[in-house]
Amino acid sequence: MRSNDLQRTAPLGGLTVLELGHSVAAPYAGLILAELGARVIKVENPATGDYARGWGPPFLGDDATVFHALNRSKESVTLDFSDPAQKAALTRLILDSDAVIQNLRPGLLEKFGIEADALRREKPGLIWCDIGAFGKSGPLASKPGYDPLAQASSGIMSITGEADRAPVRVGVSLVDMGAGMWTVIGLLAALCERGATGTGARVSTSLFETGLAWMTIPLAAHAVSGEVRKPQGSGLAEIVPYQAFEASDGWVMIAAGNDKLFARLCEAIPGLAEVGRDPRFARNRERVLLRDELVPRIAAAIRALSASVLGATLDAAQVPNCPLLRIDQVWAHPQTQAVGILTEGAGHQWVGLPITLDDARPTAGGAAPALGAHNASLLQDHE
Repeated sequence: MRSNDLQRTAPLGGLTVLELGHSVAAPYAGLILAELGARVIKVENPATGDYARGWGPPFLGDDATVFHALNRSKESVTLDFSDPAQKAALTRLILDSDAVIQNLRPGLLEKFGIEADALRREKPGLIWCDIGAFGKSGPLASKPGYDPLAQASSGIMSITGEADRAPVRVGVSLVDMGAGMWTVIGLLAALCERGATGTGARVSTSLFETGLAWMTIPLAAHAVSGEVRKPQGSGLAEIVPYQAFEASDGWVMIAAGNDKLFARLCEAIPGLAEVGRDPRFARNRERVLLRDELVPRIAAAIRALSASVLGATLDAAQVPNCPLLRIDQVWAHPQTQAVGILTEGAGHQWVGLPITLDDARPTAGGAAPALGAHNASLLQDHE
């Protein structure tokens, strides 16, 4: 690694961020910033700490692996906002920071007299980031929320799973983590603006708005056509075939994303030559309309092949495909190892940031803090 690569792995070095966060959204934003080199100070309730500390098993030491995965390389300080001295310490920590990230329930900070606008007047360069549940205004603005509520209310769950089956949420905290990402994007934009003007900003996002952003394409389709989309299982409403198919010994995802790829698929798979010659299936726009006729024919041909043979056949035909992998298979997969996304911290491997800068992956390489681990140093600094 070149000497300047070591510096590029910490592009936010010198930036101090105070995280008034719990669960997933704000902690994930804090994790991104910490991995990029910022100093992230996590403020926690002295009685309970971040709720995610108890979200297990599995546990690593006293805390759930969820907490470790989202809070590496941070410092932890515990403060009771109802105590005047500790509230004063919080105010000093805020004013000593470049930015604040908070996802506490609506009105909680104001209840204790912690006003973002007042703090920004005292420190004009402060960047204050709010992550809410349903947004700052509207009939649901005061309603608390978690990722599944946002998936439900934004329409994500209505197009996830299979038609005429019970609702299914996306299996990861897609909205929470997305809100964290939008927060970082907004914070970095505000940081650029502050570099030019010296003035910070108030950045706001919510789980609901993040869910709507993930729904950009289905909502646009509804706006244009009035269509109310149904779940497509592993498939996609706009493209056919673009879904998982069951081979004789496993599942394979096939993404024939254009007409040429569909023709190659039909040429490569025994029993599909006639389908490939059928003019009704030549263009994707017709294949989408004829999905219920076409997909079973493709599925029947594929079911006769093993997953390995199917994959090799499609690779030779240059048709995009991959097997469906379990978590253990993903972890051990040579491609996972090759891209170098697994980072070290506290003697364990974790999933790092999905970006590299000049071929170096940003990582602070630290561990998640014990509850209040930095009280002595941080609070002593503010006595």
